Amino acid sequence: MAVYTEVTDEELSAFLDTYDIGTVLSYKGIAEGVENTNYFLHTTQGSYILTLYEKRVREADLPFFLGLMQHLANKGLNCPLPVSNRKGEPLGRVAGRPAAIITFLDGIAIRRPTAQHCAALGGALANLHLAGQDFGMTRPNALSFDSWPPLFAQAGAQADTVSARLAERTGRELEALKSVWPSGLPSGVIHADLFTDNVFFIGPKVSGLIDFYFACTDAFAYDLAICLNAWCFEADGSFNLTKGQAMIAGYQAVRRLKSEEVEALPILCRGSAMRFMLTRLVDWLNVPPGALVKPKDPLEYDRKLNFHRHVRHAREYGLDA
Repeated sequence: MAVYTEVTDEELSAFLDTYDIGTVLSYKGIAEGVENTNYFLHTTQGSYILTLYEKRVREADLPFFLGLMQHLANKGLNCPLPVSNRKGEPLGRVAGRPAAIITFLDGIAIRRPTAQHCAALGGALANLHLAGQDFGMTRPNALSFDSWPPLFAQAGAQADTVSARLAERTGRELEALKSVWPSGLPSGVIHADLFTDNVFFIGPKVSGLIDFYFACTDAFAYDLAICLNAWCFEADGSFNLTKGQAMIAGYQAVRRLKSEEVEALPILCRGSAMRFMLTRLVDWLNVPPGALVKPKDPLEYDRKLNFHRHVRHAREYGLDA
């Protein structure tokens, strides 16, 4: 979430006139995140999020994202619901961008998750995977392995301005991953971006999952690898085995990992670290002037990549025998 596109009072008023959500009491930009423009919207009927979809999000993909949220909510997963306008459509346009209003979820995002939070997240992730199995739409992962070399090419020689010899070690890692990247793993709908700021808690329990705009069809274990990277490393860069054990156990209490997923987990963790290092690197080097957004540090994931290179078995992430 971020603010790239400013919405004037007049534009907002005209847009909201097409909805039955009451009168606006307040609205303000949300600075967190890096993908879309988001505003917190408070009306006489409740609280909502207004999202304007920026250029990285393809308009053709929006029916998948919005339909998925509706499907998961119908399956009992607590996630935002798109609000339809008076024409019965969940998607409109404002300030020259495709836009949607979604319901606001209660809860807080945990900045420093405990093992208990990680266990709850693991269970929620597995429930998402099961709930999405009969969703009628598919979407290829636009940030799968094949997209990484072009992303690296976008950074080019500028990579070394972020860290000495970053280009060399990234190129070497891409070649190594190309030769071992797994295929044929159990797959379905995955979130693909379930960082701590996309999960809400009330007490120790997950109260909601948000920001489905990277959701796609890919390997379930890859989604778990993304979460291990996002939730189980400490501020000093060390991997917290207790948190990893809790997350994997929470996941397996709902959906048991297959043997081929267990075997592939170290490579998937390396790959997910590469994916986020590259997208962060490109964003770091290309922040739009005047955007209300703080780019995230790509070197955090460069360091995680270095850890994963030395992992040989999923036990090192906390998988019980």
